[in-house]
Amino acid sequence: MKTLLLTEKDVKQLLAMDEVMQAVESAFKAKGLGHAQMPAKIYLFYKKYKGDLRAMPSYLEELDISAVKIVNVHPENRTKHGLPTVMAIIILVDPKNGAPMAIMGGTWATDMRTGAAGGVAAKYLAKKDSKVVGFVGAGAQARTQLMGLISLYKKLEEVRVWSRTERTRDAYVAEMKPLYSNVAKIVPVKSAKDAVEGADIVVTTTPSRKPIVSNDWVKPGMHFNCIGADAPGKQELDPTILRRAKIIVDDWEQASHSGEINVPLTKGIIKKQNVWGAICEIVAGLKPGRTSPEEITVFTSTGLAVQDAVTAELAYKKALTKRIGKFVEIV
Repeated sequence: MKTLLLTEKDVKQLLAMDEVMQAVESAFKAKGLGHAQMPAKIYLFYKKYKGDLRAMPSYLEELDISAVKIVNVHPENRTKHGLPTVMAIIILVDPKNGAPMAIMGGTWATDMRTGAAGGVAAKYLAKKDSKVVGFVGAGAQARTQLMGLISLYKKLEEVRVWSRTERTRDAYVAEMKPLYSNVAKIVPVKSAKDAVEGADIVVTTTPSRKPIVSNDWVKPGMHFNCIGADAPGKQELDPTILRRAKIIVDDWEQASHSGEINVPLTKGIIKKQNVWGAICEIVAGLKPGRTSPEEITVFTSTGLAVQDAVTAELAYKKALTKRIGKFVEIV
């Protein structure tokens, strides 16, 4: 058997946000209906290097798609090693025999499937007429999260972005403006408060271990996509916001361990019964999403292995059609 090798450059050619959102929505539905095997992420912590490595296996039984991803998070990589903070590899496995169908760069696939999850969450949890989006953080996820929201809403009136440095937020705006003529205004702002106040949707994408978004800035009807908290001890929201909000996780076990809710849970500020449910249940029709214009909704995303599996399968099938990649005999 031959295995298809796809580089990051190959994968970037193959994935379109509209298609990834459809795939991710189908993965959420399958998991919600109990048709997926997906153990929680396994972590290795490289404490002396301030980094970690995660292993993420999954099998979508009815779709017959299986994959394993390994992904690191090393916040000091760019300054110390000239490498991305997050890097990943995905192995797409044939469930019939366990053979590796493809091995591919998984960094862009991770960015895309996470942006797609944000778009799917907004579809079910944000107001249908959302027009103003505030970004807290201006890294890779701020880019694909915007892609997901544009795919969903088609047009936006205003996108505001704040990050710790003026350079990164200005670079984000300079990059995004030419790409999205269907956003009337894309602007850098000088504070997180300026990004959040008056927004319909707020996307947080930082590695912060202290709350950045204050409860005082949050109005009824606001929706949050919380992306940055993906390891124990990380949090971006004032926990008081969570006490006011309808909280939706992607996976309880992962979110309670490492998502936006992990610190407030550990401190007893919120309890499991304060979590409304999982996005997979909502997509599957087992629970309602937003039920009123006044609700504050919070989606805490830790990233599901099933998202990786369907995104890898999409890339693989398109690569075969377009004759992209290289076959090698590994097994």
